[in-house]
Amino acid sequence: MIPSRCRRTLVVAVVFAIVPIALAAAEDSLTAAHELYAQAAYDEALGMLNRLRSPEGQPVEQRAIEQYRALCLLALGRAADAQRAIEVVVAADPSFHPSETEVSPRVRSAFRDVRRRMLPDIARQKYLTAKAAFDRKEFPVAADGFKQVLEILDEPDLGAAGGEALSELRVLSEGFRDLSLGSVPPPPPVAKVPPPQPPPREEPAIQPVPPVPTGPRIYGLDDANVVPPSVLDQTLPPFTARGTTSKRATIAIVVGEKGAVESAVMLEPFGSSYDRIVLHAARQWRYNPATLVGVPVKYRRVVQINLEPAK
Repeated sequence: MIPSRCRRTLVVAVVFAIVPIALAAAEDSLTAAHELYAQAAYDEALGMLNRLRSPEGQPVEQRAIEQYRALCLLALGRAADAQRAIEVVVAADPSFHPSETEVSPRVRSAFRDVRRRMLPDIARQKYLTAKAAFDRKEFPVAADGFKQVLEILDEPDLGAAGGEALSELRVLSEGFRDLSLGSVPPPPPVAKVPPPQPPPREEPAIQPVPPVPTGPRIYGLDDANVVPPSVLDQTLPPFTARGTTSKRATIAIVVGEKGAVESAVMLEPFGSSYDRIVLHAARQWRYNPATLVGVPVKYRRVVQINLEPAK
């Protein structure tokens, strides 16, 4: 029998094998941390994410790292630390919203509370930066900055936060944006290019470079022209725990062109050892594959699981 830690290492190795070569090693480790999170190994995933944090990292990578840190911290009940991780994400990208299909309502609520608190200050800071560019007569930069301020003020998460002060900020930003756009000089006229002269002699044809394969697309609920997969076998192992309350979990699977489950990830875990049992069972499920104009395609399916305690 292979020890559990060896099995986990084997799973991570397989994940690495299918990641495109262009990804950095940090992204490979982020994938491994996500797999640990999906297996409810929150402490191990958090340790790996902490080692990945670096001031020199790419902004998108750092935002993803902090997002997964927040998920792990919330699962471990460390709300204050999770809030600080969310603050890093919001500061780096004020327009970022967690996906409704990939995170639980509790996580989205935590992000919404932090965004509601931080967005007014972020909008004011961006306004000051844009106004400084306007004063320097850098009108294209100023126009883009005031546009970002207005986009933040239109965020639904902001709600009524800021009240009259943000209403005034909106009026000022709209006025300075219009002034900036009016001060931007028009682009220079495009010079007419004379028609090309015929070559003096026939050149050998250049062979086209074949496109680099990018792999099949994974469809989902947003693709209305795709027929979703239908269930052939979606059996769950028995839940034998007694004396517990009803529980709910959400799992995302990718169904391949032949109807087999190619990957399974816990989006909202039960928080018990039953999570690993469910993941193992999900990889054995079978479906009639999704189709696009009659052709089988890959499809991401989200399954909600409700458990009742044994009586």
